[in-house]
Amino acid sequence: MIEIIPCINDAMLMETATLADAIWHEYFCSLLTPDQIDYMVARFQSPEAMIRQVDQEHYGYWQVRQDGQLIGYIGLQFQKDRLFLSKLYLRKESRGQGIASGMLQMVYDTGRDYGYDRVWLTCNKHNRHSLDVYAAKGFVQIGEDVTDIGQGYVMDDYFLERVI
Repeated sequence: MIEIIPCINDAMLMETATLADAIWHEYFCSLLTPDQIDYMVARFQSPEAMIRQVDQEHYGYWQVRQDGQLIGYIGLQFQKDRLFLSKLYLRKESRGQGIASGMLQMVYDTGRDYGYDRVWLTCNKHNRHSLDVYAAKGFVQIGEDVTDIGQGYVMDDYFLERVI
């Protein structure tokens, strides 16, 4: 049984950040250097970063649990005119089972519940698998950018959007 549960306290965000660290080091090892992964996790997915995002930057996080076990998470930022899908990740052993499709449906439903008609995201230009998945789910490329994130690192991303 899959449950998607909002993170309602700092303890849940800390648990989610621990999972984020594990997933990012497993998933992005073929796209980014270990040092860049460490830097990005510390900057964007550490407990402190997640708490700040929720408290100050209009974010919400949700845990994805299968039979009670934490297997993934979603991060959304509630922006002025559209919903930003910041994070959608699953443990390696939970991929390929249709769980991400259910996670995306929750994102669309949440967006509609909050009055949005579009959801957008950024995706690494070299992350071919994710780009293909998002295209199959109806996302279209609306832009691209190379963003300096400090310490000599950049995010080289496409911007994707989908009407919900």
